[in-house]
Amino acid sequence: MALLDINLHSTPRYKIVLLFTALSVIAAVTGLVSLASGSVSVPFREVVDILVRQPPGINSQIILDLRLPRVSSGFVVGGMLALAGALMQILLRNPLAEPYILGISGGASVFALLAISMGLAGVWLTAGACLGALLTMFMVFTFTGAGAGWNPLKVLLTGVVIAAGWGAVISFLLAVSPAAKLHNMLFWLMGDLSFSQPGGWYFLVLLLAVILAMNYSRALNLLAVGDLQAAALGVSVNRLRIFTYFLASILTAAAVIQAGSIGFIGLIVPHGVRLLIGNDNRLLLPASVFAGGILLVFADMLARTLLAPRQLPVGVLTALIGVPVFLLLLQSTAARQRP
Repeated sequence: MALLDINLHSTPRYKIVLLFTALSVIAAVTGLVSLASGSVSVPFREVVDILVRQPPGINSQIILDLRLPRVSSGFVVGGMLALAGALMQILLRNPLAEPYILGISGGASVFALLAISMGLAGVWLTAGACLGALLTMFMVFTFTGAGAGWNPLKVLLTGVVIAAGWGAVISFLLAVSPAAKLHNMLFWLMGDLSFSQPGGWYFLVLLLAVILAMNYSRALNLLAVGDLQAAALGVSVNRLRIFTYFLASILTAAAVIQAGSIGFIGLIVPHGVRLLIGNDNRLLLPASVFAGGILLVFADMLARTLLAPRQLPVGVLTALIGVPVFLLLLQSTAARQRP
């Protein structure tokens, strides 16, 4: 499996600098284009002037009050989903693993939809989604007996079954909810950054997650090679698995709380980054954060502009982008593995 073919040799420093410089430039350009685009177009020069000087005016309100929080939220949520996807693929040793595979999204969605159906928003929506995500995390952890041992297949199957159960509850809630609430509920389920709430807590969550993941990146490299090899080199395998599971789950929960259910980011981004730079998690994890943020900001820009002034759920765009991209990635992977 290509996922386990890890090159542990040191990467030249200039290549690392070049990689993250390129990602930073692409992220900045994508953010500026997104800020300038929408039902009301704003020239790039004016966008930069507004960001620097914050002059009064309608365009300043559009950029600073509407688009900038949405772009920043999109970058952070995309980074969370991509990092969670990379961690899940390492944890389950399955290149098809992605952030929502263990039912975290389903649990968060159920409780968030309950809050929406009761007319609650803000902190209540956040608290409901957080409660559902945490409940699912402990359900999977308890039913798989992950504290006593780890079976990736058992964890995967348990998560799929729990996700299916949450899906049934979601269908029931949609069937019995008032018609006036259905539009917001469906948009939230399909992923929508207009639900994202301003604030710095999600930046702190992502930053802390990246620091923790990088601290364990060498151990994750060894874990991906094999349990015996990792244990022989001093890695506490079971503790590392539990840590990785909870970190990926918390990232997924935070992303769902902020933007609803957005698919394919956590699946295709780690694959694409892995094909470009290899499997060394010391580079793969931070590069995936950048690439995930860039992709979601780009998808959200399309969601706001394709049918302007109407807006599409960004989850629809990520799926439309993700399906062909993932098929191309599969073909590329298969071509590399041919003798």
